[in-house]
Amino acid sequence: MKLFYSPGACSMAPHIVLRETGAAFSLEKVDTRKHLLADGSDYYAVTPKGQVPLLQMDDGALLSEGPVITQFIADQAGHTTLLPAAGSLARYRVMEWQNFITSELHKSFSPLFNPGFDADAKTLHAQLLRKKFDWVDGKLAGRDYLTGSDFTIADAYLFTVTGWAKMVALDLSDLAHLQAFLARVAARPAVRAAMQAEGLLAA
Repeated sequence: MKLFYSPGACSMAPHIVLRETGAAFSLEKVDTRKHLLADGSDYYAVTPKGQVPLLQMDDGALLSEGPVITQFIADQAGHTTLLPAAGSLARYRVMEWQNFITSELHKSFSPLFNPGFDADAKTLHAQLLRKKFDWVDGKLAGRDYLTGSDFTIADAYLFTVTGWAKMVALDLSDLAHLQAFLARVAARPAVRAAMQAEGLLAA
């Protein structure tokens, strides 16, 4: 498999999951501003969406959308800790978190990165986003990870998205449960390996 990625972008979640499963894969870096691959070719020629992550399978088939890609990777690996078995309530709990992160956290960062929004609009969006992280912090109380003691694909996603807070000056340092979670995830070998491969962490 090949993962098209951009350092620190939402593609880091499937990158982490690939390493957690021990799957064989290669990486293809994408300049998401210019929509170019490392060799200078047009990324739009690969996918009309022009976004990462994108997973190319051995037969050339392409799969997009991060939450779906991570589910696919875990299922292909038969890894029922990262994603519990189909039909189980535990699986739906992970998917519940996946949906919340993609709709309430991930997309809520978009206005903060958009130069078209003025300072007042960004302040309002930041305040709303902060309230959502306050809620997540409460849910992490007494838990190692989002659904309990097991690291899942949703944890990889939350870790990735929360990492953007520093880029937009969203201070989450007082959220003790969230900060403990981030430290716990950052210490995982697969996470460290993914961050090193993306140039986000020294080897």
